[in-house]
Amino acid sequence: MSGYVAVVRQRDDGGYTSWSPDLPGCTAAGDTFEECVRLMREAVSFHLDSLRQKGLSTPPPTAVAAVVIQAPSELFSEP
Repeated sequence: MSGYVAVVRQRDDGGYTSWSPDLPGCTAAGDTFEECVRLMREAVSFHLDSLRQKGLSTPPPTAVAAVVIQAPSELFSEP
């Protein structure tokens, strides 16, 4: 079984937002990480169902490797 990549990012207000690079326009947001992931799963399902109902093809998931790039914390501090 293949799956779509979802990027989840914490917002400045403490909530979370998510989007899928494979499914433009497919987004979700939640107050917690878990809520955001749950809503993103629902959004992906809804998005794919909508494409099928319109007779459009569904894009294949992109093969991805997760990589975390470490950088010195001072690069992230405000001037």
